[in-house]
Amino acid sequence: CRLPVCDCVWSEWIDMTYPDGSDKNSGDYETFENIWKNYPNWECAKVENVSCRAEKFPHIPIGDLGQKVECSVDVGLICNNKDQRPGGVALIPVCLNYEISVCCTPNRPECLPTPSTPSTTPSTASPTTTSVSTPRSTTTPTPTPETPSSTTPTTTTTTTTTTMTPSTPTTSGSTSQTTPTVPVSTTPI
Repeated sequence: CRLPVCDCVWSEWIDMTYPDGSDKNSGDYETFENIWKNYPNWECAKVENVSCRAEKFPHIPIGDLGQKVECSVDVGLICNNKDQRPGGVALIPVCLNYEISVCCTPNRPECLPTPSTPSTTPSTASPTTTSVSTPRSTTTPTPTPETPSSTTPTTTTTTTTTTMTPSTPTTSGSTSQTTPTVPVSTTPI
């Protein structure tokens, strides 16, 4: 359940920087970092939403202005002159001057997430026993009874049996687990 006093509150339109049209490495940077540098008392416990607009074209969505601009809850607004191309509403490849409005969670104790305290559970180590088995193969001929008829040939079936025999168990610290011996496999040839 969310308290009404904790609903995000929209700021006024903020314009911290102005792009320098003569410097390709310039741009417009209405970032949260710049806002906090210029307004150290600006309180924003958590940015929940942002709205960005061009100062001279406030009613045109920024996606329709023909400029490459980032407007996000992660950084704020970033527009680099070097990323711009002539066209759209800007006749020269320079960032427009942008503004940002930020919707922030109020910086009130009841609106902030409670810090989680890590719980520690003591653990005790118990020995682990591992049993390693070595395969051993034996071949035993199994005769089939002969029939006195002279037209039936004598058939012999050979069975191969693989048996796993356990070797010496080894012990190491941690969780207790026993590895079972692999079952016997019988394959007719």
